[in-house]
Amino acid sequence: MFSFLNPATRPHPSGSLADSNAVMPVTNKHYVNDHPILRPFDSHLETAVFGLGCFWGAEKKFWEFDGVFTTAAGYAGGDTKNATYEYVCSGLSGHAEVVLVVFDPTRVSYSALLSLFWESHNPTQGMRQGNDQGSQYRSVIYTYGDEQLNLAMKSKITFEQNLKSAGYGGITTEIMPAAEFYYAEDYHQQYLAKNPGGYCGLGGTGVRYA
Repeated sequence: MFSFLNPATRPHPSGSLADSNAVMPVTNKHYVNDHPILRPFDSHLETAVFGLGCFWGAEKKFWEFDGVFTTAAGYAGGDTKNATYEYVCSGLSGHAEVVLVVFDPTRVSYSALLSLFWESHNPTQGMRQGNDQGSQYRSVIYTYGDEQLNLAMKSKITFEQNLKSAGYGGITTEIMPAAEFYYAEDYHQQYLAKNPGGYCGLGGTGVRYA
């Protein structure tokens, strides 16, 4: 996946694109496990949002993780309502490509998901991930509730120490309370299951979280 523009910094709201009134139509069935991908979810399930570069490979990482109920590719962290792929790729919507992760906390902890997040990409690269450049590819964690926020911040400190010991720079990951999550177009959902030979630029540093 490649951006149309490669902005050096996240766009300011005043430079964002106009909102859209059209909600993205999405098939409410996960291509891999047949579970629903649209809210609302059962009350015993919890939600997390992560961005670690191109959402094609990122989503696969999480749907393969034991205890994850469902996943969806989408856009978050920007200022444009009902963003589309074209909006996000322009670099002007402010959104990052992200994965909605719905998980069963009796089977997998949020901390375990954080570990997978940190080890699956390079969080020191700013507005890029590998060869994919642009603000939409930045590393992000968008949290639900104080507990997730605190755990995410603590995990950043831990992993940053591990990275620096291995010779990497500081972490540039954006960590903040979750705003609106906008579903990506249907063809992006579970893309690598539908297209097994499809592009995946995801790559970690080889540094372990714990």
